[in-house]
Amino acid sequence: MPQYVAFLRAINVAGRFIKMADLAAHVRALGHAHVTTYINSGNVLFQSRQVSTARLAAAMEEGLEPLLGFRAEVFVRTVAQLQAIAAQAHALRSRIGPHGDINVAFLQRALTAEDEAAIAPLRNAQDDFVLNGHELYWVCQSLQSQSRFSNAVLERKLRTRTTFRRGSMLQGLLASLTAA
Repeated sequence: MPQYVAFLRAINVAGRFIKMADLAAHVRALGHAHVTTYINSGNVLFQSRQVSTARLAAAMEEGLEPLLGFRAEVFVRTVAQLQAIAAQAHALRSRIGPHGDINVAFLQRALTAEDEAAIAPLRNAQDDFVLNGHELYWVCQSLQSQSRFSNAVLERKLRTRTTFRRGSMLQGLLASLTAA
């Protein structure tokens, strides 16, 4: 069966807490196999007979909502997609200094020229963005706490939900997949 990674939005922040063992059990209850989680922020690795990542994400959102007690948007990627995303995030590290970081925003739809225009005013000496398909890479030259950019700002500009993961976290996730 194909292997996937689901990134859930806003898990274990702002009063939306769940133990990762409970989240894994919920995903198993939805019919997925070989379910594990990675760190405490809503990253789920699983296998499924379903081949559409969009259908998997929609079904997981609907299936998890009554179990979690809140709606958590889900962004599903294949392992091959995750490898490409992590590789691009790693390549972008050459553009930042020692205090900077690369973050990846996952989206449920492909970015458009209109999205590019909406993001353009957010670019400055501290924050740059690389748009690629269903992901946006935030190239931050400083500590993120020193930036005016945030997930909330991005969601307002794009008028859609997203979830961010650090590039370094994605590398660790891939390493855990390889070790398994």
